[in-house]
Amino acid sequence: MSLRIEDYGLIGDTHTAALVGAHGSVDWLCLPRFDSPACFAALLGTDDNGFWSVAPAEQGFESTRRYRGPSLVLETEFRTSHGEARVVDCMPVRRDHPRLVRVVEGIRGEVKMRTRFKPRFDYGRTRPWVSRDGNILRAAAGPDALELRSDLPLRGHDFEHSAEFTVSAGQTIAFVLSSHSSWEPPPPAIDASTELMGTEKWWRDWAGRSTYRGDWSDDVERSLITLMGLTYMPTGGIVAAPTTSLPEFLGGVRNWDYRYCWLRDASLTLDALMAAGYVREALGWRDWLLRAVAGDPEDLQIMYGVSGERRLDEYQLEWLSGYEGSAPVRVGNAASGQRQLDVYGETIDAVYRARKLGMPSERHSWAIARQVLDWLESHWREPDDGLWEVRGPRQNFVHSKVMAWVAVDRIVRSIEELGLDGPVDRYRKMRSDIHDEVCRDGFDAERNTFTQYYGSRQLDAALLLIPQVGFLPPTDPRVVGTVEAVQRELLHDGFVMRYIPDESAADGLPPGEGAFLACSFWLVDGLEMIGRRKEAEQLFERLLSLRNDLGLFSEEYDPVNRRLIGNFPQAFTHLALIASAKRLSGEGLASRTVGSRDSEGHEE
Repeated sequence: MSLRIEDYGLIGDTHTAALVGAHGSVDWLCLPRFDSPACFAALLGTDDNGFWSVAPAEQGFESTRRYRGPSLVLETEFRTSHGEARVVDCMPVRRDHPRLVRVVEGIRGEVKMRTRFKPRFDYGRTRPWVSRDGNILRAAAGPDALELRSDLPLRGHDFEHSAEFTVSAGQTIAFVLSSHSSWEPPPPAIDASTELMGTEKWWRDWAGRSTYRGDWSDDVERSLITLMGLTYMPTGGIVAAPTTSLPEFLGGVRNWDYRYCWLRDASLTLDALMAAGYVREALGWRDWLLRAVAGDPEDLQIMYGVSGERRLDEYQLEWLSGYEGSAPVRVGNAASGQRQLDVYGETIDAVYRARKLGMPSERHSWAIARQVLDWLESHWREPDDGLWEVRGPRQNFVHSKVMAWVAVDRIVRSIEELGLDGPVDRYRKMRSDIHDEVCRDGFDAERNTFTQYYGSRQLDAALLLIPQVGFLPPTDPRVVGTVEAVQRELLHDGFVMRYIPDESAADGLPPGEGAFLACSFWLVDGLEMIGRRKEAEQLFERLLSLRNDLGLFSEEYDPVNRRLIGNFPQAFTHLALIASAKRLSGEGLASRTVGSRDSEGHEE
């Protein structure tokens, strides 16, 4: 039986990442990038799809784990009836080739350990040819090659290599896995202990640059480190998660590839990084965003590859059974071809936020923003696929229209506040037209709440963002009514569903999914904004209790089975955590609020 999602920890090198289970096994690793094919894919299949374990040989061991301070160096301590041993895992921050370092340390008594090494390229499909040269194993197939250097020889049997060994107190055994192209020579050998120390120092130095001084500083720090672990450093892009197809409903079909960069994260990411003083990283993300969206606004996508790739064709890996039988397993994401009007607002808001946060201006950013808005001017009235990438018919989603309003509002503000050029009167009218339509067609006066889309009675957790983006002030009765409606209709065991899939005509998929954790943090913000701070703090603390023992969140929470579900760890959730912590601790506005509109859409 597979481990629970929360039983995994993250290690990474700012190019890719691995998931290491509490049982000592690396069950997911894509090389050399986040979106490359996995060489260990047991997470989504079986041991035959590839893994690498280092754990006690005897049954019934116990384990605890932690990160070494503010880092992605992971320590797992194993206790057996004969002693204790520690496995320290890290991926050295990339200089050339990707590497994974595993060091076994004896703590007390003697512990008999076993390592099992079973690489499988192309997401667990391809069995490589493995050769041995003393304590060195070399595995290759097609374009891929791995080299495993260790302090002891591994023997091959039944298409895997393994070794048993005993560690005593004070003794260490080291393993170093390197990746390279099969036609190239392996990279030079490295010293495992030196790499561990160097990797820990790199992360401590990085975390030490944070200027965040609000409450919940440890929680914010871990979320920031997680975001950096999901960053593709060469381009500045940040993936939504390092995994694909971890299910939003156990045994269901809501299994998507999240190893790409979503525009919906743009403003939140800038706010989170700049609030903690990470200007260089924020600039990297802003510049990635501008490169990715350059071109015809008609072709703007909701997500891109880590280098800005647009072709994210979706296909299924039929040979993988899926996490706990949740099939199909998908690579690529067909939602990249959807039209979501909210990304136009996210893009322009990010350009505006970057300027307001004091980031150096990029000379093409205003031209890109104007070009995007000019396209939106002719298309904002059209239905779209909505924030949640539903695979049903297009609708006039209220959140999409609100974010179209955000796009115009930020352009108007840029002209008014920053002295930039543009036909401001025309844009002001467009802003007013969108505001009027949303308040007229997207509001259910009988229930005093905005709705998921025009003419619908369904709710949508994204409506909680209405005051956060400044569309209406928190004191507006319609905002208060919407927050209260979400509490009445979208809570499951106290946590927020995105919407009710089995009742929503817009969904287009079989029913069933967990509570969306980012939306639950949005409710924290909404409650605080309407003056219900105690409730906000209580919900925030409940949400923090859902993290795993390493401080990591997935995308969703299953309130029935009481476990994390969805791709893991999830950047969006950690971004929402940082935003809520900022708001509750009074560290300035945690969201994209730049000023509110009154009931007529005029600035207050």
